[in-house]
Amino acid sequence: MSDRSDLPDLSLQQMSAALRTGEVTALALLDAHLDRIAARDPSVKAWAWLDPDQARAQAIALDAAQAEGKALGPLHGIPVGLKDVIDTADMPTENGTPPDAGRQPDQDAWITARLRAVGAVIVGKTTTTELAFLNPTETLNPHNPNHTPGGSSAGSAASVAAGMVPLAVGTQTGGSVIRPAAFCGVVGVKPTFGAIPRQGVTMQSHTLDTLGVFTRDAEDAAFALTCMMDTEDSDPATLPPQDAHPAIAGATRPPVFGFVRPPEWDRASAETKAALEKLAQALGAIPLSLPESFEQVADLRARINFAEMAWHYSRYRTAGWDALSAATRDAMEAGAACAAVDYLAALMQREPLYASLDPLFSQVDCLLCPSALGAAPEGLSSTGDAIFNGLWTFMGTPCVTLPLPETEKGLPIGVQLVGRRGEDRALLSKAIWLQGHMGKN
Repeated sequence: MSDRSDLPDLSLQQMSAALRTGEVTALALLDAHLDRIAARDPSVKAWAWLDPDQARAQAIALDAAQAEGKALGPLHGIPVGLKDVIDTADMPTENGTPPDAGRQPDQDAWITARLRAVGAVIVGKTTTTELAFLNPTETLNPHNPNHTPGGSSAGSAASVAAGMVPLAVGTQTGGSVIRPAAFCGVVGVKPTFGAIPRQGVTMQSHTLDTLGVFTRDAEDAAFALTCMMDTEDSDPATLPPQDAHPAIAGATRPPVFGFVRPPEWDRASAETKAALEKLAQALGAIPLSLPESFEQVADLRARINFAEMAWHYSRYRTAGWDALSAATRDAMEAGAACAAVDYLAALMQREPLYASLDPLFSQVDCLLCPSALGAAPEGLSSTGDAIFNGLWTFMGTPCVTLPLPETEKGLPIGVQLVGRRGEDRALLSKAIWLQGHMGKN
């Protein structure tokens, strides 16, 4: 193996292969990533909590198990970052907000326990906007520190983009996986709503919150997700048990893509519109139009989000209210003022709106659309606009963002693929194919 400083530049699956053959140990791989963190994080600020000694203890235990000939988990020795809304029994989970400073969970979240069970090394907690909402973190975009990394999963996206970990976990309620992944130039996957159990994750909206992943490669994302998608009784939103998780490969034939211009398309940057239209033409994508009823989805999603947020975060009204940001308090006030009949009306429109996509999906393998309005906006007072993401979060559909070959003023831009609910593996296979296609052209 070459100089250990090169290890973080390998793909996740290359790291996995080197670990399994003994070419590199879990400790050596972790130390290489800790070196990268020491070099890059002062200028990126992606981490809310790091304890190198604790992470090394995990890696040493994994190396000992391998030396004893014990079975290795699929993510054996892989360093992972967890968004700081995901409970960890051995690290604080502070939710990016002053009222939760020093909060120490007494047990792991389901996803934390699953990652440990499949052999991952939990390196630390990545930064989040306050309570996974809008108030920005101190995290900077690795491509340009004068631009936002996006949010709310800012640290997860930035840590992967900067090579500090090959895999990070985030959450999405509006656009908190897809948008920061696009802004930071990495792969982001928001699976079908309910694909990954959320027990032990700070809940903002129980009908919208979805765990997702960040990697630098679509194949790596698929590899990691096969270890995470499951069911859990403590989260009633999780999908029924699925068959054994086979490896996800690229599509064996060129997929049929449908190109859609979502509501607010005209607000997208000229560079983003041109890049998407160029890609759609090169792929022979079928031009499709979303139903006019989709114009209302942004308002419906916000109504549901704020109402459920007011309920789930009600504890802060009696402890820490004044320490919350104005944006968080305003959203909670709006949610508390939402009439039950209006909240229920918004929920009841979800299934009819999703059903109206059937005529589109019947013509294509997946939809192709922008991941964001453009590249990461300049300035750090906002995390950008989730208008092209909240639509699909509301629908509960799986989404993947891939970095495009084109850039906007030197910053990454992304293309978003959208599939039918429950067809995550099929969508990931199309993403792998498209990644390869764009790399060859």
